[in-house]
Amino acid sequence: MRKIILSALVLTAIASCNTPKEEEQKGEIPVTKEESEVITYEEYSGQEPTTPEETEFYEPIVSTVDPTSKSGAPSDAIILFDGENLDNWISSKDSTAAAWTINKDGSMTVKDKSGDIQTKQNFGSIQLHIEWKSPSDIQGEGQHRANSGVFLQNLYEVQVLDNNDNDTYTNGQVGSIYKQGVPLAKASAPTGDWNSYDIIYHEPEFNEEGGKIKSATITVLHNNVLIQDHTEIKGTTPYIGWPKNEAHGKGPIRLQDHGDNSRVSYRNIWVRELK
Repeated sequence: MRKIILSALVLTAIASCNTPKEEEQKGEIPVTKEESEVITYEEYSGQEPTTPEETEFYEPIVSTVDPTSKSGAPSDAIILFDGENLDNWISSKDSTAAAWTINKDGSMTVKDKSGDIQTKQNFGSIQLHIEWKSPSDIQGEGQHRANSGVFLQNLYEVQVLDNNDNDTYTNGQVGSIYKQGVPLAKASAPTGDWNSYDIIYHEPEFNEEGGKIKSATITVLHNNVLIQDHTEIKGTTPYIGWPKNEAHGKGPIRLQDHGDNSRVSYRNIWVRELK
């Protein structure tokens, strides 16, 4: 009797050990708890519609936007710079009038060592279009060749740099989220030609105690090439040190004077607020 019992136990153990392999061979792999937590939609549950009209709705009414009504900008865009003046900008140092140079071609150029400039208006989540170029006559190398930056909410920098035949650290190259997000590609125009950035930015969220509960995210197209794809912004983008995440609200868009005669120019700047 004891031998029979032991044999039964051994057979049970062998069968137990072989079950996963047998199930795998049959395509019946056990489902884990995490795998079972699939996304479902309450509005698509219950009795399935049998006519097309049952899945059609007519509200809310979608607003109409003319995509090129404002000199190429959408009709609901806020024009931040169109080549006429710097009325929408102030000095970041002391809030006095922006001192950068307006050019005859409708662009503006960083005035060396005059300091950063920023918008008078504060923004949260936005769609931003901005065009920039490096000077055609090359000087400097690394981070000292046509260096500037576009700061969102005055805190988070998208790097501007002439990287053509000019290598630098990849999380500081053109199109990077400075010191954080390496771009997916380098899509720069030839040195001296115009580049465009089209940016979709969603601001971070903070709780009542000031703790960050949702990171900012950013998508960037550089000359129509996707280089940042819903990238998480992990905090501020300092030159030295870790990213910081102090609670904040809306903030200005800031353009950088790198202070090394980088001579970067900008034009055609507009923004759409994302509700």
